[in-house]
Amino acid sequence: MTATLSDPRTAAPGPAPGSRFGAAVRRHGPVLALFGTLKLAGFCSFMYLLSSAGDFHRKHPRFGGGAHAWDVLATWDGWWYQQIALHGYDPKLVPVPGATGLITLEGNSAAFFPLYPALMRLTSAVTGLGSYGAGLLVSVVASFAAALGIYAVAERFGGRRAGLAAAGLWAVWPGSGVEWAVYSDSLYVALAAWACHAVLTRRWLTAGVLTFAAGLNRPTAAALIAALGVSALLSLRRREEGALRPLLATALAPLGLLGYLLWVGDHMGDLGGYFKLQSGAWAHEFDYGEQTWDVLTSVPVGKFDYLFAYPFADVVAVGVILLACALLPLLLRLRPPAVLVLYTVLTLALVLGSQQIVANISRYLLPCFPLFLPLAVALRRLSLPALCTLLGTAALASGSYAGYVLFELGVP
Repeated sequence: MTATLSDPRTAAPGPAPGSRFGAAVRRHGPVLALFGTLKLAGFCSFMYLLSSAGDFHRKHPRFGGGAHAWDVLATWDGWWYQQIALHGYDPKLVPVPGATGLITLEGNSAAFFPLYPALMRLTSAVTGLGSYGAGLLVSVVASFAAALGIYAVAERFGGRRAGLAAAGLWAVWPGSGVEWAVYSDSLYVALAAWACHAVLTRRWLTAGVLTFAAGLNRPTAAALIAALGVSALLSLRRREEGALRPLLATALAPLGLLGYLLWVGDHMGDLGGYFKLQSGAWAHEFDYGEQTWDVLTSVPVGKFDYLFAYPFADVVAVGVILLACALLPLLLRLRPPAVLVLYTVLTLALVLGSQQIVANISRYLLPCFPLFLPLAVALRRLSLPALCTLLGTAALASGSYAGYVLFELGVP
């Protein structure tokens, strides 16, 4: 009897596990090696500067100080994440007695979203590490996952060399000092990058789950939720596939963000409690760009009389804002899919349209990885040694600002 292609006795065997592993190493190994080397170079630059200055010895352990230079990686927001991992939440709106300025409420852990500290707690239970070590491990692993996601997106536009360049650019971005710190930024970018890639490859349920998780990690996931929703609607309009999966992804995507906001509001007895806490305890609120415009018109003429001024850090922050605005039209020229355009534009709008510590904008713009695509496509023309030399030099320079300036001269 003649065998058919569907006959399991004669079907060609799939790739052996060893060959699949080897293929994964050949495909992803260079990305991980480049990203890890650049991060290590920037991290060593940061630690050297921090140790040389020695100011961390004189600061409170919660506010940029510690017994060792690396202790600062778990200060500021990192302190709050450790408290949540150790003790959980107690959402409250507590007025500051006699407050007359912008800060009218006491800080509360409810301002920090739950996914990252939950992973810290899980990692601590599994590995035996303390909250600091567990948080750092989660961030480092997530940073490599984010680099792979950025590579995967960029590779679709410019091939492997462009993917390598994009992952390298994310490693040396001015706000990249928090990628290897007890901060949630690396985890969010990993989720966002792979969610965008899932939309690009029409894996709608995967995109929905990743966006759901991103909503449990940072409030700016609202940009990712909107981008996924619009992309799903466009897919339905073009009748590219069935309706069920895009609709399920659209329904699932916002549940993480909305669920946490409603939970906080319920425990505070005020459905808008999260936003009141952000405004009253951290003076962080959406002001339609008034604060950003004030800084952009003040710093170039040497004025630093605006809210939360950090002169040196703010000069670089202004440069980062202008760079992002310059890269956006270059991104649009590439005619990327709607999910990347909407995600980037909405993230920029949320960041630049908010009242905040302007020095932090370079960190808040870390999720705008599609802005790297035009540079990555241009850099693919360089030879690999030239690309590594350029990015390596940038890593040493960014280690100064991304780490030392943010943690030492500003508030990350």
